[in-house]
Amino acid sequence: MDIRRAERADLETIIEFNQRLAVESEGVRLDSERLRAGVTAQLNDSSRGFYLVAEADGRVVGQLALTFEWSDWRNSTFWWLQNVYVAPEHRRRGVFKALYARMIELAGQQGVCGVRLYVEHNNHVAQAVYRELGLSPAVYGMYETDFVIERGYDSGTAH
Repeated sequence: MDIRRAERADLETIIEFNQRLAVESEGVRLDSERLRAGVTAQLNDSSRGFYLVAEADGRVVGQLALTFEWSDWRNSTFWWLQNVYVAPEHRRRGVFKALYARMIELAGQQGVCGVRLYVEHNNHVAQAVYRELGLSPAVYGMYETDFVIERGYDSGTAH
């Protein structure tokens, strides 16, 4: 398995994986045009973040996205781990573990102060995987205002 930074040629796979992830994890269908624009923006502008992909037998079988949060307290950057997806036929084969290990290696090289992620409260499978990798629940809760949802889009479709 090869772990590499995603390229523009990975766009369609990343879009497909993000669509699948949204349905599996939250039961929502993402707006395709908005998703395409968002993934394209991240692939074209590394200041927004980047994707790592796992490739096996010449095709992408897993992904994770990283975005950045500056910490003035630490004078360094946290990486936010997002959009973790492994194709169903490749789950339980070490794909995410390999992606995570490469991410940790890169974080060490770049002086990142920590890695954070959020996970659905009821996603116990993902929580167990994260604990196995050494992540622990944060001391912080999370609150948000989602302006897209507040504009009146129904909860069955995330725009």
